[in-house]
Order: sequence, then C-alpha cells, then structure tokens
Amino acid sequence: MSFNKPFHRNYRKIKEGHNSGYSSWAYIVDHNYSQNPEYYTRAFSIIQEDILKLFEYVEPSDINNTTYSFRIHELLMRTCIEVEANFKAILRENIFTPVYKNGPKKGVLRLEKEWNVNDFKIVNKTHHLDDYSIELPFWKGHNKIRKPFEQWKTNQTLVWYDSYNQSKHNRVNNFEQANLKHLIDAFSGLCVLLSSQFCTEDFKPGSRSLEVNTDCYYGGGFGLGNFLIVDFPDDWKDDELYEFDWTKLKDETERFSKIDYNTI
Repeated sequence: MSFNKPFHRNYRKIKEGHNSGYSSWAYIVDHNYSQNPEYYTRAFSIIQEDILKLFEYVEPSDINNTTYSFRIHELLMRTCIEVEANFKAILRENIFTPVYKNGPKKGVLRLEKEWNVNDFKIVNKTHHLDDYSIELPFWKGHNKIRKPFEQWKTNQTLVWYDSYNQSKHNRVNNFEQANLKHLIDAFSGLCVLLSSQFCTEDFKPGSRSLEVNTDCYYGGGFGLGNFLIVDFPDDWKDDELYEFDWTKLKDETERFSKIDYNTI
C-alpha cells in the first residue's frame, strides 16, 4: 500500500498516474511541508561558495585527500553542524519523542540537544540516504563519486562524521582528521540530506521549482546549488511510494502526514 499524502520533509518517488509529474514535486514548496526551509538551503549555498573558493587554492583531486588546514577544519565543522540541524529538523517536524532506556533517567524524555547520530540513523529508513550518490563534476581521480551514507548499509559508522567529532573535541591531536576528503564527504552528505527533503528546490526568491534540463558537458542531473550531480535512489519498494494527485490534495486542510519515528 502506497502513501496518499506526503510526509513532512520527505521527498520520495511517486507512482505514475494522473498528474504524477506535477504531484512529484509541487508539495515541496507548500508552506506546511517544512518550517523555514530556506534557512537550511541558504546555509548549504554559503558553504558551497566557500568550498569552491577553497578549490582555488587546493585542487579537487585524490592527491590532496589528506590535505588539512584551519580553513578546511572550519568548513568541516560548519558542514557537519548543518548535517545535524537537518537531521533534527526531520525528526522534530515528524513524530519523535525518545526516552532514556536505562539508568536513573529511564523513561524520561530525551531533549533535542541530546539527540545524536544513533537517533539520526533512523532517518535512513525513511529517506534511503544510503542509496544516494554524489558526483563532483571536475574532481581528478577515483574519488569523483561519493556515497556519504553507504556505510549505514552495513551498520558501520560514518568515517567523515567520526572525523568531525574527533577533530572538534581534540583538535590538537586529531587536526589531520579535518582533511579535504572528509570535508567533501560531509559536503556530499549535506547535499544528500537536503535532496532527500527538497529534491532540487533551493527556495531562492524567484526560483522555479520545475526547470527544463538542457544539454550539458557534465551530463546534467545537477542538484540543489547547481554544482554537485545527484543520483537519487531507485530502490523504493511499491509500498513505499507516494500516490496522490496534488492538484486536489493541496486544497485540503490536512494535506501532510507525519512519520512516527518512535515505531521505527
């Protein structure tokens, strides 16, 4: 059974049918779909601008994967903070009320500031983050394509996120963890998270939600920000798909559903 309403902050494939082309994206720009989405996409755009500026000094290439600096460290911190902010927004705007399972606080509600990567991981089940891939259009070497959440397929930790935490809490001894490879993996991860919520919509004033693709040297498929190439998941099962006609649904008062993450 497919879903007859979109979930908050959850972009996924829609079944082919009447008005399915329009319905596949139009709900994203509805003001009730997400709270202040432009704050999240603007932050991404600024980070992307700074990374492109970094590429003027550090060539995007395999040979520079282990290059590290204060500037790269700063960008890794900012990028991962945005990753955390997006995960929290997805959980907050749906249903998520975790409690302590053990200890003296057993049964007590855990505050949002206490949510961590173990909580974020459940979003993968609804957004298929581990099936996204990101391509850097002019990276030189074998690391041109990134799959920032692929390690979650085998229940492993995310190396780039671990590196962020290590270099944040002990920069003196783990400064080299804030390197170019981990920064670009984190940047790709942020792009995946935003794509899994908003597809290619960046919420810029005057922007068009439906754009016409034209021939491109890099093959097209550019995501939000028009730099990274996004390969969206193709592993959605039939009962995971959306199935609605947004031309009718958009006039209803209750036109969105909430994912109950407490049951996942």
